[in-house]
Amino acid sequence: MKVLLINGSSKPNGCTNEALTEIAVTLQQEGIEAEIICVGGEEIRDCIGCHGCAKLDNYCMFGDDIVNEIIEKAKECDGFIFGTPVYYAHPSGRILSVLDRMFYASKKVFMHKPGAAIASARRAGTTASVDVLNKYFTIAEMPVVSSSYWNMVHGNTPEEVRQDEEGLQVMRNLARNMAWMLKCIEAGKQAGISVPGNEYTHKTSFIR
Repeated sequence: MKVLLINGSSKPNGCTNEALTEIAVTLQQEGIEAEIICVGGEEIRDCIGCHGCAKLDNYCMFGDDIVNEIIEKAKECDGFIFGTPVYYAHPSGRILSVLDRMFYASKKVFMHKPGAAIASARRAGTTASVDVLNKYFTIAEMPVVSSSYWNMVHGNTPEEVRQDEEGLQVMRNLARNMAWMLKCIEAGKQAGISVPGNEYTHKTSFIR
């Protein structure tokens, strides 16, 4: 089993990475493979709602940045953790651009796989940022993994994050809960329990 951790920061070794690394180490201790991928500082396109991805097999039509690379990795993963720094009490624009395009193009790759979101900040805006990222899980039928407190760490530098003992404890507990859920899902599969056959036919229009 494998979890993909997506760092929505332009800084591969910043505060968000510090939190994700704590999670990755704990996952590995629980027997779960973990990989961190950072969206980095290169240009990332926004989703433009062109629906070009509908003509492709779970890929975004724009192949000149990291989005399709992440989608390819996601196909082989069983769970996901999205991490973001907080900018103006909100997730980074980079992580939102990546997630918008991934979930439009390849929602089926993520469906019924557990997900969690974490945020790092100097001070405030963490819960609002986590709330935004959680919405991607709930529209894709993904079980949302929780921890023992809100999924956040505080610090202005990675060294300061290391001093947030409760925040790092929350990251470790989140990893343990993710590992537990993945093992439960695997046990269910072995027992013959399959994903639900849900309905998708009705589309209510609020314009009358």
